[in-house]
Amino acid sequence: MIFPQIDPIIFTVGPLAVRWYGVMYLFGFVGGYFIMVHVARLRKMPVNQDTISDLLFYAVLGVVIGGRIGYTLFYNTSYYLNHPLQIFYVWEGGMSFHGGLLGVLTVLFLFCWRKKLPILLVGDLVVSAVPIGLGFGRIGNFINGELWGRVTTHPWGIVFPGAGSMPRHPSQLYEAGLEGLVLFIIIYLLHRCGVKHGVPAFSFLFFYGLFRFLIEFVRQPDAQLGFLWGGATMGQLLSLPMILFGLGGLIYVLKKNN
Repeated sequence: MIFPQIDPIIFTVGPLAVRWYGVMYLFGFVGGYFIMVHVARLRKMPVNQDTISDLLFYAVLGVVIGGRIGYTLFYNTSYYLNHPLQIFYVWEGGMSFHGGLLGVLTVLFLFCWRKKLPILLVGDLVVSAVPIGLGFGRIGNFINGELWGRVTTHPWGIVFPGAGSMPRHPSQLYEAGLEGLVLFIIIYLLHRCGVKHGVPAFSFLFFYGLFRFLIEFVRQPDAQLGFLWGGATMGQLLSLPMILFGLGGLIYVLKKNN
């Protein structure tokens, strides 16, 4: 299949260009807000809508700042050392989920300290929203024709502009499905079942790390990095600690007070 030519810019107003990628982030944050409000009521959490609005503001800062710094450090250090001002050009793309995760964790600790809220409770609330943002974000990657997969002979392979003439896995859509829809269903069902606080948060870490690790086998590694130790990609190396930490956290929470 030939990649559908989708203009990444929806419309312009003077010098301002409204892009699909930015709109997908907006959809993710708005959808995340509403699902957090719903989950807080479902689990009878001691937070109101104003607190969730504050939490979302903190999370947005963590995602944007952490995601950009993470991309700079993990994926393209030498380039940004030579072009430091372009670190701030977030509209040109280049965000790291793992960097965004570290950014969100940092602001969550600060938020919980200021509001005197349990970190696991707030973590459970936040991870109910993250898959929504991930799903929309990966759709944005697909619209931009970036982060494509490896060459494939499967009939659903897509010829992406700028990626040669061979069909490739639409790995962005695989990630939208697994990291977005499937992960959202898992986390939401855990909340519906009334599991212990901490189980949704650590389950998110485990399953995201697992899904990302597996999808990296069909995703084209970043050109500037290629394959690293043992043929692993940077995404796989960054996902391994998530899998281990998530599994360890689940064991700890499930055994606690049993």
